[in-house]
Amino acid sequence: MAAATAGAEERQGSWRDSGSGEDSLDALLSRLPLAPALSPRKRTMSQSKTEPPLLRTSKRTIYTAGRPPWYTEAGTPFKEAFVIGGAGEAAASVRGGFLSPGLCGGSASGKTTVANKIIEALDVPWVVLLSMDCFYKVLNKEQQELAAHNEYNFDHPDAFDFDLLISVLRKLKKGKSVKVPAYDFTTHSRRKEWKTIYGANVVVFEGILSFANKELLKLLDMKVFVDTDSDIRLVRRLQRDIMERGRDLVGVIKQYNKFVKPAFEQYIEPTVQVADIVVPRGGENFVALDLIVQHVHSQLEKREITVRAALASAHQGQPLPKSLSVLEGTPQVRGMHTIIRNKDTTRDEFIFYSKRLMRLLIEHALSFLPLKPVTVETPQGTVYEGKRFHRQRITGVSILRAGETMEQALTAVCKDIRLGKILIQTNHDTGEPELHYLRLPKEISEDYVILMDSTVSTGAAAMMAVRVLLDHDVHEEKIFLLSLLMAEMGVHSVAYAFPRVRIITTAVDKKVNEEFHIIPGIGNFGDRYFGTDAPSAWCENESTDY
Repeated sequence: MAAATAGAEERQGSWRDSGSGEDSLDALLSRLPLAPALSPRKRTMSQSKTEPPLLRTSKRTIYTAGRPPWYTEAGTPFKEAFVIGGAGEAAASVRGGFLSPGLCGGSASGKTTVANKIIEALDVPWVVLLSMDCFYKVLNKEQQELAAHNEYNFDHPDAFDFDLLISVLRKLKKGKSVKVPAYDFTTHSRRKEWKTIYGANVVVFEGILSFANKELLKLLDMKVFVDTDSDIRLVRRLQRDIMERGRDLVGVIKQYNKFVKPAFEQYIEPTVQVADIVVPRGGENFVALDLIVQHVHSQLEKREITVRAALASAHQGQPLPKSLSVLEGTPQVRGMHTIIRNKDTTRDEFIFYSKRLMRLLIEHALSFLPLKPVTVETPQGTVYEGKRFHRQRITGVSILRAGETMEQALTAVCKDIRLGKILIQTNHDTGEPELHYLRLPKEISEDYVILMDSTVSTGAAAMMAVRVLLDHDVHEEKIFLLSLLMAEMGVHSVAYAFPRVRIITTAVDKKVNEEFHIIPGIGNFGDRYFGTDAPSAWCENESTDY
């Protein structure tokens, strides 16, 4: 799931923060519809369609609906976020989606209210609410003094960092991970903590000058102007600035007459001409809101894409790619495969020999890291010419749940390695993989990333995980995909989409059956490892399903 959070963790677009406290990953995941997939107990069927796809905790609301593929079988992004543009006074928050409408209007016209009502009426996850207020410029000392005395014009276009705003919105529209500044209206300064946003299908952008910049206008798929009576806007501004921002009555009225009202007449009101929809009375105009929501739904339907079926029919009969490396099939390796493939193997033995194979796989993968020659002196005073992994950081990312079983082997051989997690599950109505949760270490873009999953069948989950890493600016050639067992179909799918990703496994099986299980295969790795049981008619989105 994805929410904007600052710090070492990033969560996928379906989070909505409502507090600063952190719920543990295990606690959150254990309460998802497929909770048993993450703990050793019996699975239950996913939640009823009549239930909202929400999980509420004491600190936040989390969407449990996943993000479907936003790229083709070639791995390239297929659709841009739909952006609804307008103007308003709200802090950036994340809801989860991929379209961009804009909301514009005068100060305190109700743009944020309209934005929130659009989001609620859409009733879809992965919608991002982005506020122009986050992009006020950093003030120098002289400007700070003016702002403290209500003498600085925050309603003029020069008050906003349009270059940063356009850059962020453009990246967000393209599906990239972005960092959004946070502005403190009490101190008139930009906070040190920036929020990370990723994974939007719909972006609702609001701000008083949303339509004042030509480059910004090009990014808006729908332009909405919120038209509210000036007296109502003044009353709202008085209430907000006095109650929420600690201003005094005289100062607010002075600022309104000197800056806010003239700016509205000069820069904001004329932009109603470029609006696609004008919404009188703001959030109370339900007819206008219904029209907006209907249009967005129709655009989302046009952008649906199926990936898994395309993968199943592609690359048949092709030779295995050069980016694939298979661990040498020594008698020891084949012996361990015999044990873990045997349906009668006990769980203890399955875990033991799986861990041994994982350790061998990790060691084999590390041999592909770039090493530089180095000279050291031995205790005997002699010189040894050796190799060293030089000034590069390694991060491990597991595809939950089965990929998490490989973390112990990785941490055993890579000291102080950072770990991330991605939860991808199958939508049983569409058969498509969906992204549910994401937590990556910060500043991952220059790292070598070891992406781990126990088995890869069609490659759909692995492709989604690689796409997520690329969206966070990880270099394709620095991604190593590790799996105990892969099907040829999965190997071809990943290699075709991402030819520079190194694929490393202990064995490759030739076939995948109609249920997309590897043949002869290994069964459902997660069930066998964690001791869960799954009815044959229903399979969790485990790697064996891909």
